[in-house]
Amino acid sequence: MAQTDFWPQIQAKLEDDGAPTRFIELFREYYGQLVSGETGLIPESDLEPVRELDDADQLSTSNTGREALSRTVMIKLNGGLGTSMGLQGPKSLLPVRGRRTFLEIIARQAAHDDVPLILMNSDATEAESLAFLDQLHLQDTRMPRSFRQHRIPKIRQDNFAPVAWTTTELEWCPPGHGDLYTALLTSGVMEHILSAGFRYAFVSNADNLGAVIDAAILGYMVERDCPFLMEVADRTEMDRKGGHVARRRSDGQLLLRESAQCSPSDEGSFQDVEKYSYFNTNNLWIDLRRVRDLLTAERHMLLPLIRNSKTVDPRDAASPGVYQLETAMGSAIAVMAGASAIRVSRKRFAPVKSTHELLLVRSDAFVETDQHRIVPHPDWRGTTVELDARYYKFVDELDSRFPHGPPSMLNCRRLRVDGDIRFGRNVVLNGNVALQAPPNSVPDRTIIGDSAEAGIICH
Repeated sequence: MAQTDFWPQIQAKLEDDGAPTRFIELFREYYGQLVSGETGLIPESDLEPVRELDDADQLSTSNTGREALSRTVMIKLNGGLGTSMGLQGPKSLLPVRGRRTFLEIIARQAAHDDVPLILMNSDATEAESLAFLDQLHLQDTRMPRSFRQHRIPKIRQDNFAPVAWTTTELEWCPPGHGDLYTALLTSGVMEHILSAGFRYAFVSNADNLGAVIDAAILGYMVERDCPFLMEVADRTEMDRKGGHVARRRSDGQLLLRESAQCSPSDEGSFQDVEKYSYFNTNNLWIDLRRVRDLLTAERHMLLPLIRNSKTVDPRDAASPGVYQLETAMGSAIAVMAGASAIRVSRKRFAPVKSTHELLLVRSDAFVETDQHRIVPHPDWRGTTVELDARYYKFVDELDSRFPHGPPSMLNCRRLRVDGDIRFGRNVVLNGNVALQAPPNSVPDRTIIGDSAEAGIICH
């Protein structure tokens, strides 16, 4: 059977799943790219580095920004389950500051700033997340509370057929957060936002507590009549595998290149943080009226393809190889005329992707402001955390070994834990701390580190 003969099966599968016509049309474009040999790779020869960008820390809040806030909504990407951390439900419902979850902190931030909060959920996160919001009684009634991300079939690598599997749910995957624009349109939420007199959206990941409304950045965008503004931060060695911004050599347009869009031969340049010095925080400011106009004129926002190679069952390396066809919402910077980027500090990028980061953000290295913002403590100078993956990889494992909460880490520069160690109450870590089991417990009120006056000294 010819490769292209599989499209009717894919279309029927999407229609049976309830996918809207516009989304099916868009997926056909990406599927066509796949079968024609498109890899989604962006070659190094097509790019130039970005040398300088305006700095958000140098901005002051203008009347333009304050006025535009009354026409701005906050959209949080809330489709993840946090399975890499051993979670079963929405990651945003994980307690992150005492008993307060990501979603509670986000909802309180939105209420304080008086901006409507809208969640882009997956089928797996919709019900639990909305039930949680009901309990908070904070939802802004001016807007729908959520819209759902679409889903797509996984495509077999050997013949480009839609995969069939014993566990039906494993036949499907998300299309990446580049689905934001189509999902906003097909759900009717974009039209609801615009018809209610709102125009701008601040979009970010639900697990990034540094992503908060900033009227100065909004004003910068509006005053420059910019349809799309990406927040980028300085790249460090820790960020070398993450997506970076560059300029397209042919026309000078900014673009985003993800690791899956880089060939092995270009990997050295991709990871050169001196050459490509800015990474995408996934904090975006979007003029929804301009997005609607583009979708009206072009029908689709055709973003650069990301072809991810996986196995149909991610837990079974012997299961058939599949392609997951994805797009990134930040890649709209390459297709919207006038799109731009602005440099921000790392305080606007505080994602929690692992238990290492969770332990740190739970500790006194971060504080919560009166505006419900989670920010680094003024005296914190940074901490590198390395926890033994055999015992601390999952949240329940972390919680069982820190049953009384995290230690004080304000003055800790590096924490490395090897082995199974349980921490007592009111433990203080200073300087460079390396612990190895045995012993398998740290007693209550132990002070460890360079400037300790009592307890265990570890260097």
